[in-house]
Amino acid sequence: MKSQATVTLNNGVEMPLLGLGVYDMYNDEAEQAVEWALETGYRLIDTASMYKNELQIGKAISNSTVAREEVFLTTKVNDKDQGYHATLRAFDQSLELLQTDYVDLYLVHWPIKGSRKETWKALEKIYESGMARAIGVANYLEPFLDELQTYSEIVPAVNQVEFSPFLYLENLKLKCEKLGIALQSYTPLVRGLKMHDERLLKLANKYEKTPAQIILRWNIQHGISTIPKSSNLSRLKENFNVFDFVISDVDMITINAFNENFRVVDDPMLML
Repeated sequence: MKSQATVTLNNGVEMPLLGLGVYDMYNDEAEQAVEWALETGYRLIDTASMYKNELQIGKAISNSTVAREEVFLTTKVNDKDQGYHATLRAFDQSLELLQTDYVDLYLVHWPIKGSRKETWKALEKIYESGMARAIGVANYLEPFLDELQTYSEIVPAVNQVEFSPFLYLENLKLKCEKLGIALQSYTPLVRGLKMHDERLLKLANKYEKTPAQIILRWNIQHGISTIPKSSNLSRLKENFNVFDFVISDVDMITINAFNENFRVVDDPMLML
């Protein structure tokens, strides 16, 4: 089964609204998780040079019966590889490890001080070469997007940030919508730390879904692509089973109000 739920990026490329994140997965675990995900119906796989599992991700995609062109593959330039020429070299290495001649999305992983401009210029060159179908940024809050506008020739297609009902960055969401940048959420399930929230449990009971499914559906109904991480087959299937119900407008507003600026990853503003 293939989900048809996608978001159209600002260059016309279609990106799935639900994918698999593979942070902190290594060796056989990473390879097996991607194989299971593709079998389940996932068509977006999100990795990064920093995760040190691009080789395994590439093997899983190559060994899958799913055609490469059906898989939306994302990777990111590592912090230590930022800068113009270093980014170009890092991208070539990622392609080699992933065993592919293009990626669907290439991101600046973090807004590293002193190298943001040159790194973005390298991404623009990569995009113009056709070896990345789209380029974007990650962990770019409003000040970083404002800075990027002063030197970019290409508007990022995607901004991937930590985002959840408990970290509802509404102003960033509105800014990305205004700029035509698709927002994508990582750690949407807050690493399981909020699954016993009484408000969330009440909604899960109402819709006869799990707390995780409520959160993922909330993201999707906001038009936000989301990439929950799991290497457990039953959890992979659970996370994917979010296309058969709709959260009401009233309940969407209720979930928005869960926000408490709760982070499980470093605040990108520390990079300023």
